[in-house]
Amino acid sequence: MDGISDSVAIVTGASTGIGRAAALRFAEEGASVVAADVNVADGNGTVEEIEEMGGEAIFVETDVSDFEDVQAMVDAAVDTYGGLDFAFNNAGIEGANEPTTDQPMDNWEQVIDVNLKGVFQAMKAEIPVMLEDGGGSIVNTSSIAGKVGFPEISPYVASKHGVIGLTKTAALEYSEAGVRVNAICPGVIDTPMVDRSSGDNEAVDGAIAATPIGRLGEPEEIGDAAVWLCSDDASFVTGEALVADGGLTSQ
Repeated sequence: MDGISDSVAIVTGASTGIGRAAALRFAEEGASVVAADVNVADGNGTVEEIEEMGGEAIFVETDVSDFEDVQAMVDAAVDTYGGLDFAFNNAGIEGANEPTTDQPMDNWEQVIDVNLKGVFQAMKAEIPVMLEDGGGSIVNTSSIAGKVGFPEISPYVASKHGVIGLTKTAALEYSEAGVRVNAICPGVIDTPMVDRSSGDNEAVDGAIAATPIGRLGEPEEIGDAAVWLCSDDASFVTGEALVADGGLTSQ
């Protein structure tokens, strides 16, 4: 992909799943990667894998709901690699499954803090550095739950709708200054989060049956799309919420 080589990229939620796949793809394309997550062991594993393939990466333990952590993550990118070109704000949690009126308040607060406030805080720290450097590109992870409703996960749905709103607003505010901001909306992807949420093979089978393409998505497919949105190949794309769901929400 054009424009990724010799760049610096932050990936949050980089320890597993989509985040790890995106971190590896950034590295394959020649970027130095700041892998951020609360999961230290697997985050270091992502860095080790990048280094084994000849890439450059560091791990920064980061709770995206804590602005001091987020600022430290961005500072680490600048201090280690001299700047910041790309950010994939991907960290997220699924939360508890309950009807709206049965949702515990602490679950609502935790999901919103990580999934929505975390994206806001990441952009708040990342965009000023990109503006100083003359531009950059950000991709925020939303979900098909940012496009349509799903029963019993109202905090998650609300957070992911909010990510799209933040993305569109930031795109309007900063595109003229050279910072593009997009979102990606994955469908049902074969990740640890989906494993936790589905609970059993019957749920996974149901998700596959509901997806026109006839299978779960792979983390690498979403990681590739996120890196493409950052690349010069997507230079005229901003404010977009790109759906990658095997046709699920086209029905």
